[in-house]
Amino acid sequence: MGTGVAGLGIVLVVLGGIAVVLVVVALWGVGVYNALTRGRIGAQGAFSGIDVELKRRHDLVPNLVNTVKGYAAHEKQTLDAVISARASATRPNLSMEQRLQAEQGLSGALGRLMAVAEAYPDLKANQNFLQLQGELSQIENRIAGARGGYNGAAEGYNAMARQFPALLVARLFGFQDMPFFQVDDPAQRNAPVVQF
Repeated sequence: MGTGVAGLGIVLVVLGGIAVVLVVVALWGVGVYNALTRGRIGAQGAFSGIDVELKRRHDLVPNLVNTVKGYAAHEKQTLDAVISARASATRPNLSMEQRLQAEQGLSGALGRLMAVAEAYPDLKANQNFLQLQGELSQIENRIAGARGGYNGAAEGYNAMARQFPALLVARLFGFQDMPFFQVDDPAQRNAPVVQF
């Protein structure tokens, strides 16, 4: 009878140890899940700072196109490209990656529009165009600053979601990488040359 009680005691100790390990693993999983959720929300919050500036840029584009159209009407292809890129960037229900690609397309189209404007001295001297160009420059600077904050938050989240053992929780619950908001056009990477 003493051996049976001792065996039962060992079984209870082993089961108790397993239960403790399972509770510790479950608490760890909850902690990792919460950290990943905070990281994703932080990156999404950082993107909202970009979103405000992108909206300002979207609102500015029609005025800019109309001003240029008055001076450079035969540059229809460039003007149409800007309008099309804006329409693409403002479509509803885009994924984050599709939205970032559309915004990069708009940035490239606006860069080409500014290059076209250089060929028209009357346009470059137009007060309305100069004001719109200045506003666009300020918006682009704010987008660049906000892009740095978003990319930093996305990098932290992505790193956490890819590191073992947090990777197990990330994959189990479907945490996807956040895309980076990059400038793919080499011409956009260089500072514009301003000539007076």
